[in-house]
Amino acid sequence: MARDNCIPKIKLCGLSRPEDIEAANKCKPEYIGFVFWEKSKRKVDRKKARELREKLDPDVKAVGVFVDERIEVIAELLNDGIIDIAQLHGSEDESYIKELKAVTDKPVIQAFQIKDKSDIIAAMGSSADMLLLDSGQGTGSSFDWELLRNVDREFFLAGGLNLSNIEAALVSITPYAVDVSSGIETEGHKDPVKMQEFVNIVRNARKDKS
Repeated sequence: MARDNCIPKIKLCGLSRPEDIEAANKCKPEYIGFVFWEKSKRKVDRKKARELREKLDPDVKAVGVFVDERIEVIAELLNDGIIDIAQLHGSEDESYIKELKAVTDKPVIQAFQIKDKSDIIAAMGSSADMLLLDSGQGTGSSFDWELLRNVDREFFLAGGLNLSNIEAALVSITPYAVDVSSGIETEGHKDPVKMQEFVNIVRNARKDKS
């Protein structure tokens, strides 16, 4: 899908501290992400997510990131307003998505690990509201963006994005949104300076081309 004149939306993922939220409120991305996966070093629980959400600018959407979580857990977080969108990063299938959407009217993002064109084909068949195309679960590495050039659905681009490669990514393709986590960290924590710089690069990239 050609979106050459559009500035991609931004998701700053893996926020877990009040100072992360404070920095995000200054950057004003369209989305932030709370990771609920037990194995993530950025994990937050329901209580922490609620506390952080209360500090978040109401114009910024909160996305909950899950890996094979029980549907009722996700539904409660969505229906209680702690998160606005569910992002599925595990082995969730079409029946899982159908069951989740039966108990909440909130949007669902399904993540796909992209290695070759067959993965693109699989992603296109998803009934999720949006797609996230990644190199894996928080691998911090990128993949061949050229694979995405002819994708005809809106998607979040994730996987190894950082200050040094985001501009090149946006030259190759124009995603609906870009998703960054480790690329805006210093020593394992969100870096307010890197967060702002990443946002500035994305928002200026398309202006520079026009």
